Amino acid sequence: MMPDLASLLARHRGQFASVFNFSVASPQVAHLDFTAANPRLAHPERLRDTNLFDVLVGEMLAEQQATIGIGGYLENRAIYRRSPHFDDAIEPRSLHLGVDVWVPAGTAVAAPLAGVVHSLADNNNFGDYGPTIILQHELEGISFFSLYGHLTRTDLAGLAPGQAVAAGQVIAHVGPHPENGDWPPHLHFQLMADMQGRWGDFPGVAPPSERAYWASLCPDPMLVLQ
Repeated sequence: MMPDLASLLARHRGQFASVFNFSVASPQVAHLDFTAANPRLAHPERLRDTNLFDVLVGEMLAEQQATIGIGGYLENRAIYRRSPHFDDAIEPRSLHLGVDVWVPAGTAVAAPLAGVVHSLADNNNFGDYGPTIILQHELEGISFFSLYGHLTRTDLAGLAPGQAVAAGQVIAHVGPHPENGDWPPHLHFQLMADMQGRWGDFPGVAPPSERAYWASLCPDPMLVLQ
């Protein structure tokens, strides 16, 4: 039986180290909407061209007088139309399972709690994670996992499966495009109760019809982000 990871994390909320050198509750952090309701996404060509997509993100931040963007958990997004990586013959994947934090390339990323490196990979399809790190953690005797996507390639060279990491230890940096999967710079942060035998990769976007299943497997990362 899959553990109730959301309840476990809620019991420890407030005890986690910060993933960034700023609080996600800061006034400089604004929610960014990437659903079809956002009129800025009505022109898919702006999404396929990463430089234009980067400008779009900047416009959305400027509108809210913010320098950092955040959001996306269980958001049914329009932005995945930019890449065939998310197409499916039955139902396209558009339900986002993590939280994205839109920050400049080079921004340091730290582990929110102690653990070990589970796996790492460069998922280098267009629109994919690019360099990816997955950590394994344990609380109250229950193991779970955290995923960090869209990193720099140089980060992968400094880590190996089984390597211990401390809470608050910088493990990576947000990568530039195109090496980050060809996205405007941001961190995709996701939690998983079970890796399902996967290594160096895990679905970050799911079919909307499977929302209940994936929400149970991948609880809200804001339970951990400080």
